[in-house]
Order: sequence, then structure tokens, then C-alpha cells
Amino acid sequence: MKNRGEHFIRWGILGCGNIASTFAQSIGQVHGGELCACAAGEFGRASMFAKRHKIKKVHTDYSSLVADNSIDAIYIATTHNFHFEQIMLCLANHKHVLCEKPITINAKQARQVQLAAQKHNLLVLEAVWTRFLPAIEALQNVLKQEIIGNVKSLYANFSINLDISDEHRLLNLDLAGGALLDLGIYPITMADIVFQKPPTHAKASALMTNTGVDELSSYMLNYAEGQTALLSAGFRQCAPTEALIFGDKGYIRVPNFLGAKSFEVVLDNQPTQYFEYDYKDEYCFQFEINHFHRCLEQGLTDSPVLPLAKSFEIVQLMDILRAQFNLVYAGD
Repeated sequence: MKNRGEHFIRWGILGCGNIASTFAQSIGQVHGGELCACAAGEFGRASMFAKRHKIKKVHTDYSSLVADNSIDAIYIATTHNFHFEQIMLCLANHKHVLCEKPITINAKQARQVQLAAQKHNLLVLEAVWTRFLPAIEALQNVLKQEIIGNVKSLYANFSINLDISDEHRLLNLDLAGGALLDLGIYPITMADIVFQKPPTHAKASALMTNTGVDELSSYMLNYAEGQTALLSAGFRQCAPTEALIFGDKGYIRVPNFLGAKSFEVVLDNQPTQYFEYDYKDEYCFQFEINHFHRCLEQGLTDSPVLPLAKSFEIVQLMDILRAQFNLVYAGD
């Protein structure tokens, strides 16, 4: 039995798909909280999910779960198009929120979330798990020490090669599908981690599907001091998922950067340095959950690692990028 101290967090899950299963597995590795309830679009699906993950309470619908007074925080694991309305519903019912990325589909919605969280004095955190990984924290320390000198540029790609039908959520315009919001947010996040500031100019291009979303998109970001980031994402191409950070004394390679477990530093005429921070894949969300718990323990209503202002900034950039390849969602 977990210690139910003053800051013990009782969790509910909205949405019972694959990513919700990762959360359910990960929370078992974190002190200070327990997964107590779930709900899905279909009650049968939620019941099966609850049985698989030994969750005691299954709600008939999302509204019932959010109104449950025995729940302190909600993890939102639904498709992108539902994030905004479900965050707002959680806040109206006095629940802290950990919401899957992207936090909303556009900056207008993200600003409303930010204002509502401040009004209700509640913690809302975008679940960009990459930002909370030990390897990424170590990488930021290496960059601060200027081991590779002044950073000049970044290359980052996240690609998966899927054989999916037009009905799949990634191809569904009504579900805010497309490569940018689902995959491209990770290379964009990497650029923000490396440069710690918004770009001064952003240029995008995309290969569109017959359903009206981007299956492959690329983004060139320019920064005030002449630095650049060349980023790409796609779900119908084969390419290495990695980030390369180039400095004037050497470079850093981060394999599988969105779930980083290691990175290597290569300096001129020196042996390669390897940094490893392993974890079990099935518990990969433990670091973001632990951070969420620590924020609440410290009485914080905004994360110092990923504040809502930063989430807004990233969504605003994605608005600018997708406008350049004319991708418009119903929520816009």
C-alpha cells in the first residue's frame, strides 16, 4: 500500500487507449499517487481497461469522472481535438490536469487554458514526456557548460513508417490529425530545449494526404544570433529518429531523442564521450508524473520545466507553421 500522506494524489484517466496504458503502468513506479478511476468514450472499453490495470472505479462517461470528488487530478489521453474542452471541464470541476500533447490544437485555445488555470489556481501541465527525462536534463547541463562551444545549428527528425487507413486518427482532419501536431511537436520541443528561446522566423513545407492533413512536414527555424534548426516529422517515411546539435568545438548526437536514454559528445580530435540514463520503456512516463507530483507538493500551479506560457509559445509556432501549408482544423 502506498503511503497516503498529505500530498497523495488520486488520479483519474480520460481516454483508455494505448497511451493511457503507458500512464497506468508508469504511475506504479511513482510515489505519492494512485490511479483510482477511468472513463472512455465507450463504457465497455473503460471496463476492460480498468480490469487490465486493476483500477477500482469505472465511470460511465467523462463528465461523471471529472465530477468525482474523490479524484484530485486527471490525465487526459484522448485525441487532440478533445483536449481543450476536456481541460476546461476538468478545471471547472476543480481538478488538476496532465494533458497529452499538444495541449490544444491552436494558440487561441492554449491562451484560454492558461487564463482558466490561473483563475482556478490549479496545475495544468502538458505531457511532453521528453522534457522530463534524465538524459534531457543531463543534455541541458552539457549545453550550459558549452562543452561543444557555441551551438550553431540543430537537426532533428521524428519519423515512423505506418500502413494506416484513411480512418486512422493520424489521417483524420476532424480529430486534428497530421504529422505536425502528433510528431513534429517533438523536434520543435528539441529546438526549444537546445536554444531556450523562440525563433525569429519559421518556414514550413509539407506533403499532404488525400484526407487533408500533412503526412510529412519540414520546418526551418531561424534564431536571433544566426542559429538555425532544420526539423522534420512524418508517419509514412523511413528515416532515423535522432537529433544532432552542432557547435564550434564539436557536436552532440541524441538517438531517439523524444525518448532519450543516452547521448554522445564528439569533440575535435578526442574520443567520443557517452552518457547513458536508462529506464524501462513501459514506465517511460514516470518522470513527468513525478514532476507533476513534486509541483503539487511544493504548492506550484505552474511547472518550472514546462510552464503554460511555454506550451502556448510552442502551439503558437505550430499555428504559424501549419498555416503555411494550409492545414485548418474545425477548432480554428
